[in-house]
Amino acid sequence: MDHRVHAYLTVHPDLKTFVRHHPIWYRYLSRDPERMFELEKEAKVYFGKTIPQRMNKWNDRIHMLGMLFQFVEAMKD
Repeated sequence: MDHRVHAYLTVHPDLKTFVRHHPIWYRYLSRDPERMFELEKEAKVYFGKTIPQRMNKWNDRIHMLGMLFQFVEAMKD
């Protein structure tokens, strides 16, 4: 593996974890270090860091709070 790729993975532990979970990326990065940008995109999807995934998380949390408030209101009656 290229020393620049290794150094980049060392600085970004989440990408390093992703590569450890998906060992095929060792081969991809060894053959073509320019695929680092593709690795970052794949890792974002894997860890749920894309904008639509974050929006869904917030939507779920808001929905859960709404249900909690409804439950509290029902318990008051």
